[in-house]
Amino acid sequence: MSEQRSDSPQDTPRPSDHGPEGHAHGPDGHHHHHHDFGEGFWAQPPRLGRGLEGHGAVDDFNVGRPPGPIFVNRKGEGGFAGIQTFAKLPVCLTPEDLVAGEIDVAICGVPWDATASGRSGTNHGPLAIRACDYKGGYGRPHYSLDVRVDAFETLRVCDYGDAPIRVGNTWTTFEEIRKFVGTIVDSGAVPIILGGDHATTWPSATALADHYGYGKVGIVHFDAHADTGTDTPGSLASHGTPMRKLIESGAVPGKNFVQVGLRGYWPDQETIDWMEERQMRTHFMAEINRDGFEKVLERAVDEALDQADHLYISLDIDVADPAYAPGTGTPEPGGLTSIHVLTAVRRLAAEVGIVGMDVVEVSPPYDDRGEITALLANRAVREALTGIAMRRKGLTEPDYLHPGALGPGHSRALRDKG
Repeated sequence: MSEQRSDSPQDTPRPSDHGPEGHAHGPDGHHHHHHDFGEGFWAQPPRLGRGLEGHGAVDDFNVGRPPGPIFVNRKGEGGFAGIQTFAKLPVCLTPEDLVAGEIDVAICGVPWDATASGRSGTNHGPLAIRACDYKGGYGRPHYSLDVRVDAFETLRVCDYGDAPIRVGNTWTTFEEIRKFVGTIVDSGAVPIILGGDHATTWPSATALADHYGYGKVGIVHFDAHADTGTDTPGSLASHGTPMRKLIESGAVPGKNFVQVGLRGYWPDQETIDWMEERQMRTHFMAEINRDGFEKVLERAVDEALDQADHLYISLDIDVADPAYAPGTGTPEPGGLTSIHVLTAVRRLAAEVGIVGMDVVEVSPPYDDRGEITALLANRAVREALTGIAMRRKGLTEPDYLHPGALGPGHSRALRDKG
């Protein structure tokens, strides 16, 4: 696949594309129903910028100190004590910190929801995902009872803080996000990004494509919605359009997408046809309900192994049924369970391997008092860390579980292995 990029606006509707009656033509020639928003509105850039200069990950607070991770909590503090970094992890605030600390995985936040069309509040998602965790972490065991691996013993992990946000300025913010995530990737670490609305996957995944090459990154996308819309009325960049923007920019070709969990009442047939033309592979909830999640997950894992050189997971928390994740902007009943989500993330990280991941659309104002949506997102990150550690240790067989975790339903001889 060619890695050539273009700044040509050929994929972006122009002001001259406006047809009669104030409707606009998209790049496919179809009418899209919205009002004429004025000269220049549809001339937004088809892709984000290049390079990492001015990335915003360094400020004058961190000039002159020796580089390396900063411990801001005392060893072994519980989740509700001390300073709420993710899992009480040490902090890195500059790319030099990441390199000096030989960081394997850097967790960061993108507190942005200005491109959400549903219920707002996802800008509070990163804070809630960090703060909801009773467990604590760094200096305490992170021992998965399913696979008997401690990710924090195997990996060097940090909290990288949050990307710069420019309130009211989508394009500048997205450029900041792309550069910020790019500093993680360029350091050699795997970024795990806490959202934020789903529009931020466009700059986040673009950062991976910038590093590994356009067409070289694939995405497994868990969501109730396809997010392949031409536009959300009022903006070409929204949480309903990031996958189309990645495809149209050339960063991630359609054939490199595997989507899981789609349901409800959108997209329409025209958009589904567009997805099929671009060879996107989509597993609707209808397929999951008919064949069972385990079989569909096996298909998704096989497709992920077949699709590209590097894998990125994009987890919209609304892929889970609102019974398990009520705190989201566009809930859709009839979705996955918590165990489905956690198992899928761990298996993809272990069996396929990932170069990045985001967890988006956690909206704390709509979470219940038990913070179950934020907690599911937190545990999805922990399962990704476990899967990365499993792969590091060579535990990559399909649906691996430690024999000691299988219980009395299996023979003593099997349970005593390992």
